[in-house]
Amino acid sequence: MATIREVDVDALVDEVITEVIALQRDIHQHPEIGFDTVRTAALAAEAMRSAGIDVREGIGKTGVVGDIEVPGATRRIALRADMDALPMDEDSNLPHKSSIPGAAHMCGHDAHTAMLTGAARALASVRDRLPCSVRFIFQPNEEAIPGGATAMIADGCLEGVDRIFGMHVWPVFDTGHIGILEGPVMAQPDVFRIVIGGVGGHAAAPHVVIDPIVCAAQVVSAAQSIVSRNIDPQEACVLSFTQFHGGTADNVISEKVELRGTIRSFVQEVGATACQRLEEIATSVAKGHGCTAEVEFTEGYPVTFNDPEACAEARRTISAVTPITDEAFPVLGGEDFAYYGQVIPAAFLFLGNRDASKGIVHYCHHPRFQVDDAAMPIGVRSWVALALGAAETA
Repeated sequence: MATIREVDVDALVDEVITEVIALQRDIHQHPEIGFDTVRTAALAAEAMRSAGIDVREGIGKTGVVGDIEVPGATRRIALRADMDALPMDEDSNLPHKSSIPGAAHMCGHDAHTAMLTGAARALASVRDRLPCSVRFIFQPNEEAIPGGATAMIADGCLEGVDRIFGMHVWPVFDTGHIGILEGPVMAQPDVFRIVIGGVGGHAAAPHVVIDPIVCAAQVVSAAQSIVSRNIDPQEACVLSFTQFHGGTADNVISEKVELRGTIRSFVQEVGATACQRLEEIATSVAKGHGCTAEVEFTEGYPVTFNDPEACAEARRTISAVTPITDEAFPVLGGEDFAYYGQVIPAAFLFLGNRDASKGIVHYCHHPRFQVDDAAMPIGVRSWVALALGAAETA
């Protein structure tokens, strides 16, 4: 058994980083959405299996779990990466640009999978020196509700695990640092669907129709006051319309319009208030226009909560190999990593991924989002440090 200070972590990372970057490019070029991460999962499974790691496939539908068992160990930590891409197009000139229309890794999950695969291989090479057993969790379908975490948990991915860590490339602060925060770090991302019904007809005779497009536009406009006039300014909340669908021709006024969007907050009661007000506004505005309004809400992932002791462990171990930034802050994005934290102590970490000199400045889900190659060895190094330092902070 060795401590983190007795192992050359940089040397371990140097041995795998070339294949990590190559794997990230391969996955990036062949993105898979939702639970359809079959090819990506197979790549992760084969990389671990070739390093002598015990591998189980088909967990949570298409997830993969790898285990390094340490005889006599009293702890087991888990490290988790998500594998799925987004249903969007990429706008870049990268040589490894997505080859699949309508699918792209614009959130860094390709890097997450590649980095964790590299960390698994590095740790396998020093398995006789590990202070604890380590589980590697590769999860599908993080991007879409209901997520993939609950399916992984139902299939036993957390059995025997004492603590779990996740990591996300983060363009908010510069490459070279890790962000670690206690408490709520990501929001509950509820989604909504509103269908405004009217009476369609010819665009040349709007006086004989009931126009749902005008009504829907006023719903969008009126809803902008919900956060500013109904939510305590000291509470974080966001309401965003992200889809507006209606009509099929230039000379036809449609009979209905569909609106979609999301409400996000760190406190469930705050989100519930925003949802209630949105429904009241949609129905009252529709009534005033002679329209109807059907409002549906889908509860999103719970708030991602970082356990203080798990954060302390991450700080003590990772700070030995990588600087910890004080620039990290909670964000209103959602993460189904939250479900793991409802079962065992968890910490979700942020990996700096911003370098203006390279043009790597775009936020996650932007069509020109890009992973910084320089961030990937830092991510691998952090995973390795967590595993090697686990016994020191038990």
